[in-house]
Amino acid sequence: MNPLECNGRTLAFLGDAVWSLAVRDFLVQEGQGKGKMLQKLSISYVSAKSQARFYSLLHEENFFTEEEEATYHRGRNGNTGSVPNNTDVVTYRMSTGFEAILGALYLENNQERIRQIWDKVRTL
Repeated sequence: MNPLECNGRTLAFLGDAVWSLAVRDFLVQEGQGKGKMLQKLSISYVSAKSQARFYSLLHEENFFTEEEEATYHRGRNGNTGSVPNNTDVVTYRMSTGFEAILGALYLENNQERIRQIWDKVRTL
């Protein structure tokens, strides 16, 4: 499927799952704890606040390509519907943009770039 044929919200939906799996895989592979501890650690990577922070830091370093930035804007500016109670609209939209990048990369079968993003985030 071509990511250009998907709206930003769909890309973010897929990217949310991609990011969650990358985080959970890392935590399990690294033996980062059990049960509730794994959940708590994963939230520190998958929450809207964390994802918005990751995007901001990577953006400041010009880490993303022009195409990825365009995808981010499609996700961020798309109709996100309701915003969860535990975050504000700006943070939520930023995290949605970040997830859209990941969703597009997944559809392009660009696992290497997803891994690069994950490896960079782990150093932040």
